[in-house]
Amino acid sequence: MAATRAEMERRGLDVLIVSDPSNMGWLTGYDGWSFYVHQAVVVGPDGDPLWFGRGQDANGAVRTCWMSDDNAIGYPDPYVQSTERHPMDYLAARLHDRGWDRGRIGVELDNYWFSAAAWRSLATNLTSEIVDATALVNWQRIVKSPLELEYMRRAGRRVEKIHARIFDTIEPGLRKSDLVAAIWDAGIRFDPDLGCGGDYPAIVPLLPSGSDAAAPHLTWDDQPMKAGEGTFFEVAGVHNRYHCPLSRTIFLGKPTQQFLDAEAAVQDGMEAGLEMARAGNTCEDVANAFFAVLARHGIVKDNRTGYSIGMSYPPDWGERTCSLRAGDRTELRPNMTFHFMTGLWMEDWGFELTESIVITDGAPECLADVPRKLLVKD
Repeated sequence: MAATRAEMERRGLDVLIVSDPSNMGWLTGYDGWSFYVHQAVVVGPDGDPLWFGRGQDANGAVRTCWMSDDNAIGYPDPYVQSTERHPMDYLAARLHDRGWDRGRIGVELDNYWFSAAAWRSLATNLTSEIVDATALVNWQRIVKSPLELEYMRRAGRRVEKIHARIFDTIEPGLRKSDLVAAIWDAGIRFDPDLGCGGDYPAIVPLLPSGSDAAAPHLTWDDQPMKAGEGTFFEVAGVHNRYHCPLSRTIFLGKPTQQFLDAEAAVQDGMEAGLEMARAGNTCEDVANAFFAVLARHGIVKDNRTGYSIGMSYPPDWGERTCSLRAGDRTELRPNMTFHFMTGLWMEDWGFELTESIVITDGAPECLADVPRKLLVKD
């Protein structure tokens, strides 16, 4: 809250309306599957923030937020998915009641959960100046606290279990849907070794095979796994909404030279990138080191090679701030966390070998310990 209010003051904002569920959770502790209807956290000029959402979800706010119960405002059911009235009409009236409808109000304009209709309602009902505050809170989240890092390390232990289950289970003829059932089981079931169960990931398991692996975000079907094909598995362990994503590629049978060459290029490139992934360097330094090695191997990757991670809700486990790509001059600081996404998606095949890392003054910490190689199963 202190960091958020300091940034609000720097931007000249009197009130901030936050609708990103990850930012809502980070500020208040709110945790519920209610982001399919309009909701928000409102940070005023002083005092505790307000939770705002559907009336029946206010009970969830009372149970998960750190503020007093009277700071949870639920709107009546006639506002839910109505074409006649909008929840932001109700919020505007409550801001007026508190005297928070004056000055400059920031909203997250470029956000999955804030609609054009929400903007129109606030602009119609408030006389304040409404300005874009997209990612204001996101940028306060990029350096993790010791407790946040502990959550992410526990998520790392979970993703280790997931990848071990994948390798033990996968075989030619196994239906992908059955394999995904094993992934969900390993990701969520209580594990005595970990002392906890897992949380649901912001992105479902991604596991395209063969030529489908040229598309990075395909999910699964009932088709059987096939010998002579490579499949990448992009999954995440999650603890208390904190994510540790990790990708590995498994080839059933003898790998083709294409896959062996891709592994060699990515391994070399990742080592170069990890060498630059330390405090004082920039996001661009990591990307440039990785891309330079790929180029020497004759491979062109025309998309970013990583992004900041942490606490997340669907549909994305990235923090939507800095990226590991050319032109991003964000300085790396200790306890920033990234998914070093070195995936290759070519014309008719794909290969992923990634790490989730913590920035330190020296070599980065890898949050999970899974063999960093092309995995082969006969």
